[in-house]
Amino acid sequence: METSRIYICIDLKSFYASVECVERGLDPFEVNLVVADPTRGKGAITLAATPAIKKQGVKSRGRIYEIPESIDYIIAMPRMHLYMKYAAKIYGIFLKYIAKEDIHVYSIDESFFDITSYLSLYHTTPKELALRIVQDVFDQTGITASIGMGTNLFLAKVALDILAKQSDDHIGFLDEGFFRQKLWHHQPITDFWMIARGTAQHLARLGICDLWGITRFPEEILYREFGINAEILIDHAWGKEPVQIQDIKAYRPKGNSISNSQILFSDYSCEDAYLILKEMVDIHTLRLVRNHLVTDHISLFIGYSKNIRKPSRGSCTITNRTNSYQILMEEYRLLFRRICDSRYPIRQIAITFGHLQDEIYEQWDLFADRSFLEKERKLQQTLIQIKDRYGKNSVLKGMNMLEAATARYRNNTIGGHRA
Repeated sequence: METSRIYICIDLKSFYASVECVERGLDPFEVNLVVADPTRGKGAITLAATPAIKKQGVKSRGRIYEIPESIDYIIAMPRMHLYMKYAAKIYGIFLKYIAKEDIHVYSIDESFFDITSYLSLYHTTPKELALRIVQDVFDQTGITASIGMGTNLFLAKVALDILAKQSDDHIGFLDEGFFRQKLWHHQPITDFWMIARGTAQHLARLGICDLWGITRFPEEILYREFGINAEILIDHAWGKEPVQIQDIKAYRPKGNSISNSQILFSDYSCEDAYLILKEMVDIHTLRLVRNHLVTDHISLFIGYSKNIRKPSRGSCTITNRTNSYQILMEEYRLLFRRICDSRYPIRQIAITFGHLQDEIYEQWDLFADRSFLEKERKLQQTLIQIKDRYGKNSVLKGMNMLEAATARYRNNTIGGHRA
């Protein structure tokens, strides 16, 4: 019989804001600091906030104008390169204790560990091992962490998200029995991992407001309402999670795609939003070329300001299987014109290149100018080489210099050395 597994989930507290405090010699638990770009105006998103300012009601993902004027605070310009350096160093610390096969990096500031086999190796308890790891992280980087422990991945995550936040030592533990005793009636239900607001609203329409309600509801109706996602809801309602880290490591998606999304710092007109779309297609077409990939399916999402209307969505299959900017941009131009509602200001744009395949499967239709496409490919490859050597902003197009453009700014904040 397999030994019960033990997982921990470590969250680096207010990571971006904490890094900025460490760099300044400040204590994030005492100093009011937010990470945001003030040059983008009062509507700029606060990417992170210190625990000190959070206690005063300031959200990590709010906007600058939402911070009360009565609060004195520091604004730190985002420095993604720096945060990635810290994250890499911290991952190196993790590897001192746990093999990479037993680590799942969930995000830049959150990681899961299967520590089952390490407890006997180190002759320790789960809590002692977790504390040893986070103390090492603090000693070497100055970054503090919260810890969730559980007998499966879901329970470790819930212990982190709910119990650790309520605990003075920022540690939570759950097994299935304690989970049902402690959290079956916990509200709001959106506090639980993988239950978003839309799912919660759907459950509410069925008269379900907590996880206990899911366990008492007819499963056939849940499957009818939620499809295959009902299985996840039911498992999690009972505190069960069959997926292990080794399953995550072994997973290979059936379909490949490249996606990118931008939340804009202010309301954009249809014309200015189209400029952002052109920049995004330009950047990610180079990504296709770099990775020797082609696509024949594109998708577009347009979100409007303050949810004044439902987002616009559209996709299409194109006759060429290609990584040509000219071809893909023309297809996006037609798709944008078809779905964009120019009556409303725009706040979000997302694109997806789908059905990715190796470029040996590239196909052109009868009307494609092959000579032009070959020249364009050589130019794209040259641009990649220049950007690799001198940085993303070493070669810019005229559109990147326009006031509404965002590519130059984003190149400086999120990795500036690769295309």
